[in-house]
Amino acid sequence: MSSSLEYYKVFYYVATLGSITLASEKLCISQPAVSQAVRQLELSLDCQLFMRMSKGVKLTREGEFLFDYVKSGLENIWHGENMLRRMRDLETGEVRIGASDMTLQFYLLPYLEKFHELYPGIKVTVSNGPTPETLRFLYEGKIDFGVVSTPFEARSEVKSAPVKEVRNVFIAGEKFKHLEGKKLSYDILKDLPCIFLEKNTSTRTFMDQFLKEREVEVEPEFELSTSDMIVQFAMRNLGIGCVMSGFAQMELEKGNLIELQFEDPMPGRQFAIITDSKTPISPAGKKILKLMIDDIS
Repeated sequence: MSSSLEYYKVFYYVATLGSITLASEKLCISQPAVSQAVRQLELSLDCQLFMRMSKGVKLTREGEFLFDYVKSGLENIWHGENMLRRMRDLETGEVRIGASDMTLQFYLLPYLEKFHELYPGIKVTVSNGPTPETLRFLYEGKIDFGVVSTPFEARSEVKSAPVKEVRNVFIAGEKFKHLEGKKLSYDILKDLPCIFLEKNTSTRTFMDQFLKEREVEVEPEFELSTSDMIVQFAMRNLGIGCVMSGFAQMELEKGNLIELQFEDPMPGRQFAIITDSKTPISPAGKKILKLMIDDIS
C-alpha cells in the first residue's frame, strides 16, 4: 500500500459525511489535519478525489471509484476487529475438541452442557474418533485439545493431564452364568469366544498388553468398532466381551449381563486431556479447559 491507512480512513469519513468539518469532529482531529491527509492521498495517487463545493465536498469520478474499494476494505477490517473482541469476550467463536465415544459419553458431555449454558454463542465442534485419530487431529491443528484414554504414545510436545480413572470389565450373558462368582484365570479366555474392540483403540491396546504380560494371547471371535455393540453381542450370548465398565453398567444392574471376576484384577486406567504446545488454543477452548481442570484441582 503506497499511502498510509490513516489517509484512507480520513478519506472514508470525508466521503461518507461530505464535509471536512464533520470528518474532523468524527475523527477528533483538526480540520487542517484532515485537509492535509486528503491532499497527501491525492498527491500519492496523482489524481483529485474531491471537488470543493460551497457546502462541503463531493467525490470526483476517480474518488467514487476509489471509495467503493476503501469502504469495503475498512468496513471488513472493523468487522474483523469487532468479531475478534466478541470472540475474546466469549460472545462468539468456536472450540474444537477430539474425543472417542467413551470419553465423550462418560466424561466430556456434562462439561459441554455446562459450557453451552454459560456461553450459548460459542460453536462447539467434536471430532469423534479413537485415540490415534484424536492425536492425529491434534498434530494437524484441527482441534484445540483432545480427551483420550490411556495408554497412548504421543510426540514430546503433547502434554497430558489425567482427569478420571476408569476400569475395564469382562462381561457375559446368561449362557455363561456358570462362571459368575468364580475367581477365574485369564487362561480361560483362550477357550471361550471373545468379543473385543478393534486394535486401533486404547481399550484394546490396554487389554492386549495386560494379557500379554500374563502370557495369554486371545484371538477374538468378533472385533467390533464400538463398545455399545460389544454389550449387545454379549447380551445375545455370542461371547465374552471386554469394555469400559460404564458401557455395561445399566445391563449389569438389570441382570442382563454378568461381570466375570478374575484372580488378578485388571488395573484401572485414565481419561486424559491432551494439548499440543505447538498449537495455540482458542479463547473458547481455554475457557472450557478451565472448567474441566478446576474440577480436579
